[in-house]
Amino acid sequence: MKKFLALILAGIMCVGVTSCGSKKADDNAESDLAFVTEKGTLVVGVTEFEPMDYRDENGEWTGFDAEFANAVAELMGVKAEFVEIDWDNKFLELDAKSIDCIWNGMTITDEVNLNTNCSIPYAKNEQVVVMKKDIADNYKDIDSLKDIKFAVESGSAAEAAAEEMGLTVVAVKAQSDALMEVESGSTEACIIDATMAESMTGEGTSYADLAQSVSLTKEEYGIGFRKGSDIKDAVDGYIKQLKDNGTLSALSEKYGVSLAD
Repeated sequence: MKKFLALILAGIMCVGVTSCGSKKADDNAESDLAFVTEKGTLVVGVTEFEPMDYRDENGEWTGFDAEFANAVAELMGVKAEFVEIDWDNKFLELDAKSIDCIWNGMTITDEVNLNTNCSIPYAKNEQVVVMKKDIADNYKDIDSLKDIKFAVESGSAAEAAAEEMGLTVVAVKAQSDALMEVESGSTEACIIDATMAESMTGEGTSYADLAQSVSLTKEEYGIGFRKGSDIKDAVDGYIKQLKDNGTLSALSEKYGVSLAD
């Protein structure tokens, strides 16, 4: 009988030790910061979005967000690795751990806050209408836009703004594609981020015959991490540090991006 009881107690202790060990392992697994630090890379989900993230002449990712992400990764003691994603699937990519964050001029919206642990704002932006320069002055307000078809990036703040305002849209894969739709005449206009519009339209750019028209929304950019991720608090601290030491001001001047207050 004593032997039997001893065996039972030993079994209980073994289960307890195993459970404690599993719990500790689970706790470690739940730390996104530990996960990223241990693998040595911060995988950043991006799209082709000048001036935030785009490829240089050597095919390397550059831009305001790319340089910003590299600076933060360095402070974390890891390397930034950039992965081009389908913007419409950004939250799925994040949850599946295909990427560790969404860092691509992402507007902070209710949807973003619902699906990510979002950083503090780091830049200002607007959603603006872009169309051929010779007709832009004919459109001054939202009511004047009601009969126009707009190209918008699928899953973007532009698409949400257009739908909220009752505008007719055609969804495309990326903001750069929306510009091409207007350039080719497939749509009369597109709605894109002001940061891209200022960088890619007007004299001396790839789209010299396109111009901004109506501003639809004012917004801020943030970085999306997994829900509950402990990287968010660490990165918030790095954002403040890079703002205080002038790094973000230098990037703002270099790429023409307005910093958040």
